[in-house]
Amino acid sequence: MIELDYQSEKPIYEQIINEIKRNIIKGSLKPQEQIPSIRELASTLGVNPNTVKKSYNILEKENIIKSYSTKGTFISNKIDNFLQESINSCYNNIDIEVKRLVDLGITKQEILERIGG
Repeated sequence: MIELDYQSEKPIYEQIINEIKRNIIKGSLKPQEQIPSIRELASTLGVNPNTVKKSYNILEKENIIKSYSTKGTFISNKIDNFLQESINSCYNNIDIEVKRLVDLGITKQEILERIGG
């Protein structure tokens, strides 16, 4: 589920956040699905529980997960905004790259042919 690069310059807590978001986007994690507890994930990943706690706190502030003191931590059922923002971000990146290619003299038709459209 979560793959970390311990050699990366990116902090572990950010990698955990990104991996959880990636799994939501892929559909591996679905709304209202329970995720491991802080201690369980920390043990699985071999990291300090405070690192996982920091990740979970950020994800909760972003309304991506919801923690219940007696039940556990779950993917929020309100992730539609997150998913829409992710889609919009991808489209924005595509727009930027298409503009760069056009500036380099590539036609939109050539771009479409190259990407299989």
